[in-house]
Amino acid sequence: MKFQLLLGFLTFALWVYCLVQVIQTPEGAIRHLPKTVWLLLVLFFPFIGSLAWLVAGRPASGPRRASAYERLAPEYPEYDRPGRAAAVDPERDEEFLRQVRARAEEQRARHERNRREREKGEQPPAAAGEA
Repeated sequence: MKFQLLLGFLTFALWVYCLVQVIQTPEGAIRHLPKTVWLLLVLFFPFIGSLAWLVAGRPASGPRRASAYERLAPEYPEYDRPGRAAAVDPERDEEFLRQVRARAEEQRARHERNRREREKGEQPPAAAGEA
């Protein structure tokens, strides 16, 4: 009798834990089935649904990616603005594009300079004096 009571209590605790986890987990983080299906599975099949949630439904427990706000200073701060994919403020977008173009021009000039230095270093000494 004590064993059945303990087993019942553990099943109930597992059920409540999994039910709360399903409700609190964002829709995009849940694996394999939609959130509503997981909720119904755990709700109507307490033991099997809870075990299935723990094995196949809850988010993977891999290393958590830091959000944009948790990262330290990014290498290119103009890329690290929220909502950069959508035009929000034309002036800020123009400033963003100006910074991107400036960085591209800087990289192009550096590449050109390196290419010229390589070419200068590859010329034979006699050919360099004739030119």
